[in-house]
Amino acid sequence: MANKIHRSIGHHYIVEASGCDPKIISSVEKVQQVLVKTAEIAGAQVWSISVNRFPPKGVSGVIVISESHISTHTWPEYGYAALDFYTCGSEVDPEKAVFYAVEAFGASTSHITEITRGIEDGDKIFYHSLITWEEDFENGKRKK
Repeated sequence: MANKIHRSIGHHYIVEASGCDPKIISSVEKVQQVLVKTAEIAGAQVWSISVNRFPPKGVSGVIVISESHISTHTWPEYGYAALDFYTCGSEVDPEKAVFYAVEAFGASTSHITEITRGIEDGDKIFYHSLITWEEDFENGKRKK
């Protein structure tokens, strides 16, 4: 029996960031800076930026990148940020970007789900797989 070749189109990270700094995640300017830097850290090319206030305190933002998108929605009153990173191709490092964003938001804990998307075994039938884990942070840095 021949070995199957598994290829994937992209990686999608869904992140729940808890214990975030409310001063950071309530600021449109700071959230935009973090998202743009996140794209840079991933090695992605930015195409479009839209970051706005979401009443009463939250911020919603999306960075369209040539490799797909990076987005967030924040709830400063809960110290919570929901982040979404989807990148295609092999030239970017989305996991590195995920950790940067969570640290930059000042999170104490994050729950991360990585979905490998567009997996294909040579038969043009695509599927996905997922793994999930938790990371703890201290003083803005991931505990190792």
